[in-house]
Amino acid sequence: MFRLSIASPSSLKIPPKTTATLPKSSFNGIRLPSPYKASFRTPSSSIVMMAKREEELKEIRARTTEELNEEIIDLKGELLMLRLQKSVRNEFKSSEFGRMRKRIARMLTVKREREIEEGIGKRLSRKLDRQWKKSIVVRPPPSLKKLQEEEAAAEAAEKS
Repeated sequence: MFRLSIASPSSLKIPPKTTATLPKSSFNGIRLPSPYKASFRTPSSSIVMMAKREEELKEIRARTTEELNEEIIDLKGELLMLRLQKSVRNEFKSSEFGRMRKRIARMLTVKREREIEEGIGKRLSRKLDRQWKKSIVVRPPPSLKKLQEEEAAAEAAEKS
């Protein structure tokens, strides 16, 4: 796969440095070509992704803080359901983990931006966050409710 021959320092010829634009480094070794091809995103795909994110942020910022809190609770419940599906080895999309975590993080960021605008410091913010977490009433996530409704409908159809 790779061929690497080690030469003694006396037999190794190092060309004189002629370019001044290269950053100075203490490394004077040899670069080996990588067997892997570098894959780069096309600029248009990253622009589309940025536009989607911007739209999502506008949508999140349009909501009230109470709506954000409810959505955060629902998403955390969905995240728990995904973890349960993973532990039971059910089929699920692994990309959902990152997508949900990022969505929760965006919502929490908007929530914190609003606190900063109101002049709430970091210490008080954490205290309020702890109080909010203690006040959360546990409820099943929307996906579980939907699944229960589908099962109830299937049972009702089976009986009739």
